[in-house]
Amino acid sequence: MTASCCDSDQEFPALVLAAGASSRFGRPKALLTLRARNGQSCTLLDHAIAQGRLLSQEVRVVCGAWYPLVRFRCRVQPSRWVPVADWHEGMAASLAAGIRSLGPYPKGVFVLVADQPLLDTKALEAFGAAARCFPAQPAAADYGRRPGVPAYLPRGLWPEVLALEGDRGASRLLAKAGATRLNIPGVHDDIDTPEDWERIRQAVSRKDPLTRQSQG
Repeated sequence: MTASCCDSDQEFPALVLAAGASSRFGRPKALLTLRARNGQSCTLLDHAIAQGRLLSQEVRVVCGAWYPLVRFRCRVQPSRWVPVADWHEGMAASLAAGIRSLGPYPKGVFVLVADQPLLDTKALEAFGAAARCFPAQPAAADYGRRPGVPAYLPRGLWPEVLALEGDRGASRLLAKAGATRLNIPGVHDDIDTPEDWERIRQAVSRKDPLTRQSQG
């Protein structure tokens, strides 16, 4: 972890949202297997946990539809699994469950999703360092017209996040709060279809930014 204004990771935990049913894809995306140039392999969720650890050593996975299968199939274990009973209600329920699991100590929380394996590692580390330096300021990846994940939600924004409903993340809330937007290459490369997966799987095998790390 390389953060210039480094406080305890307990004050800046990370959530990986992986509770959805992957209904559009047809099988659990979190268990898709990535293969690196060196021949090692890991699941997509293993890879996402490794991304989370670029931001904080305290990484929690919010899970639902395919739990506990995803837990048993992962080689990399997070700091904590957070099962969501109402995962079918959408991303807002996952965010709420993750935040409620954190307790009184965090100043804010990083939020990632499990299906963005091409996130640039140096940009992700810089994002984490910037958020730690300004813990009261929301921050998020710049998608052009909107902010999105990866995102940093300061504690002061949590009551509004907890009030969200349905299959809505915090994008509109972040925009309204004037979140700092940072360029994180790879945010547009998420996996919704088998065609997305084939393209991204090949790109990961060439790029291999985190697969070796995720074996540890």
